[in-house]
Amino acid sequence: MNPRSRFWEEKVAVKDPYQAGFITVHKWEKVDVTGEMLLILDTEMDERGLNLIAPRTRALRRYEIHELLLTDEEEASPGKVVNRVAGIGFAEIEKGGVVVVGDRVLIEGAQIGEVAGFDETHMPNHLNIVIRAQKRVNGVRLGLHPRNKVLITGRKG
Repeated sequence: MNPRSRFWEEKVAVKDPYQAGFITVHKWEKVDVTGEMLLILDTEMDERGLNLIAPRTRALRRYEIHELLLTDEEEASPGKVVNRVAGIGFAEIEKGGVVVVGDRVLIEGAQIGEVAGFDETHMPNHLNIVIRAQKRVNGVRLGLHPRNKVLITGRKG
């Protein structure tokens, strides 16, 4: 058997291109994703058990509604389980695009944290977007309100 074809067969068996090693450099330009908060949460959990999926990107469509959760777990990343979360709230996407792990999340211009990964527990109803920050704070304690503007951006700033 040709060693290259064996390599290819092994890589194709893995469905995620990141796990397969096809994507090794992460450089891109992209549009910002914008939205609006619809519901603000006042929840905090220590044993949530969110399984962050391996893919580092998710496409969000206009008018979709997704849940934003905040964690202070430093190791929160694709493929990991996240337990310590605070509910920020639900947001409707106004301008769709691709969200990438590491993107900054701002609400009303204030940085909340960076995207740590995605959990599909409630799909197809909504995606959990897990955001990593130094301090775990829920949406009420952040002083958020419905109609607050959300920005998810890959631009450093």
